[in-house]
Amino acid sequence: MNPVHWLIDTVIELYIWVVIASVVLSWLIAFNVINTRNSFVHQIGDFLNRATEPALRPIRNILPNLGGIDISPLVLILLLIFARRLLAQLFA
Repeated sequence: MNPVHWLIDTVIELYIWVVIASVVLSWLIAFNVINTRNSFVHQIGDFLNRATEPALRPIRNILPNLGGIDISPLVLILLLIFARRLLAQLFA
């Protein structure tokens, strides 16, 4: 495996996990499982929001309003998986 391909693939995989962590944290906050007044939880939530919001915002602008359901993380993860597969084909 080409080192450049490995690096890009690893960064994309890590970003997928960051998106998943952001979704799980938002669910935990929405269902009052964890409290955002806790400094540590607030810092993690702020980091995850800053890391994922620039990629999710354009997707949210394109998708129709589905009420309280936000499928933009799912669309982003599918796009990232597509990018990983495309890079695998390019570097093969």
